[in-house]
Amino acid sequence: MKVRNIFGNDGKEKEMPFLDHLEELRLTIFRCLAVFGIAFAISIPLAPFVLKMLISRLNGLVEDPSSYLQTIDVAGAFIMTIKIASWFSVLIASPFLLFFLGQFIFPGLKIIEKKAVIYSLAASGGLFVFGVLMSFSATLPLALKFMMKMNAWLNIVPKWTVSSYVAFCIQLLIGFGLAFQLPIVILVLGKLGILNSVILREKRRHIMVGLLVMAMLLTPPDVLTQIMMALPLFVLYEICIWILYSTEKKSRADADKIDEGE
Repeated sequence: MKVRNIFGNDGKEKEMPFLDHLEELRLTIFRCLAVFGIAFAISIPLAPFVLKMLISRLNGLVEDPSSYLQTIDVAGAFIMTIKIASWFSVLIASPFLLFFLGQFIFPGLKIIEKKAVIYSLAASGGLFVFGVLMSFSATLPLALKFMMKMNAWLNIVPKWTVSSYVAFCIQLLIGFGLAFQLPIVILVLGKLGILNSVILREKRRHIMVGLLVMAMLLTPPDVLTQIMMALPLFVLYEICIWILYSTEKKSRADADKIDEGE
């Protein structure tokens, strides 16, 4: 059994035996695990810095943010270090993981498919970082302020644990990063001909409801945060419609030129 996997140096397709293909997969998995392990080892000493950055979002909300959070578990600090290091190591290792995965799948792709993958990965990474930064700088402080006001409205004195606080922050940051992958999905489906600008315009109302539902699932349970996620996503959705419309218009113009030439 043979699997189309690699190309020779002359650019022609070359076949690789199935067992060799499995060996390449094994090596790719091993490299990914090794990189993640190294990133995890690097992330552990950085855990206090990452936690300090998250706690900085409490500035202006409590008198002393550095001593505000508490832990009620004996092993709370250890567990929190592992959690923070795990998430941060994924962030550090991501470029290398994508590189190794690219090494594995690229040889089996056509040139146009390789370009599409490269552009998609680059745009995906940029949008993920943009979503996380937007959440950290704007959404997270507002969400925390909203939670404080809810406690005051109910006459409750908030005493947050470091575990619940970090979980809240990470859920929000990662949720925004993942949600901002939506344009990539739409544009890829448009490139494949599954979606077009007409369909996207007709489904605006349904998409708006869907974005609100997605925001509800990806963010902590407060309306303000959900709206702050849904609104920029809807703007990105409209941008995708414009991009697909422009692409379709250009394709029709190119087709007309070919027809006229014939």
